[in-house]
Amino acid sequence: MRVILGLDAADEGAALVGGRPYRTLRRPLSHVGSLLDAAAPQPSRSARNHLLWLAHSQGLDASRVDAVIEQAGLQSAARRKAGGYSLGMRQRLGIAAAMLGDPPVLMMDEPFNGMDPEGIIWMRGFPRSLAGQGRAVLVSSHLMTELQDIAGHLVIVGRGKVIADTSTRELLAAASGDRVRLRTTAAPEVTTVLERAGATVAADGTGTLTVSGLAAEKVVALLSAKAVPFSEVSAHHASLEQAYLELTRDAAEFRAEAAR
Repeated sequence: MRVILGLDAADEGAALVGGRPYRTLRRPLSHVGSLLDAAAPQPSRSARNHLLWLAHSQGLDASRVDAVIEQAGLQSAARRKAGGYSLGMRQRLGIAAAMLGDPPVLMMDEPFNGMDPEGIIWMRGFPRSLAGQGRAVLVSSHLMTELQDIAGHLVIVGRGKVIADTSTRELLAAASGDRVRLRTTAAPEVTTVLERAGATVAADGTGTLTVSGLAAEKVVALLSAKAVPFSEVSAHHASLEQAYLELTRDAAEFRAEAAR
């Protein structure tokens, strides 16, 4: 992201915005908006004055400033100094700045950081609403649970290399595989019956089993025929976090000892 915005130099290749280097763009905030560092605003300047300064540099008037303040939910704190803002409020100010030029492209790095519960809920819907308007929205984050429902396309990187570049739906479908989740109070008996039928069964210690190699209908039929009790059978749906961990298993740079 820093290379795209001309803040860092690329070792090789080129990063372009609309086919042009960022430094050549006239009024760049009308081409691409960005939130890279929530601590960027001058702390002694009010949020509104920070935005007015940015707007003036882009030939925008004060009405646009008031519009993005309202969009980011900062109306009641707009005249307070940015140095007294919480991290979540600074994130909102950064988003307001990114939206100043009403750009077709937005980039946000870890936008959920420091957000309170209301702010997190707002951030879940905000990128989707922007994308629904026809904008391209690039979000970089380690919070898989927050990305799962808002991202349409994923690029997963491990140790500087692209591991996956695919749609969210396709990645989750591949990670889920042909597996079935089953709850039972008779795990040993279930395991015996299903393994004899050629399935692979894994237990998590809570009475939930993950079955591979048999469809849900076949699992139900086998257990019913043997009168083995079970309370729930459902197709396994992997989370984005599980898919990510599976993909980056060999690319993790730091790995802590598992909790005992």
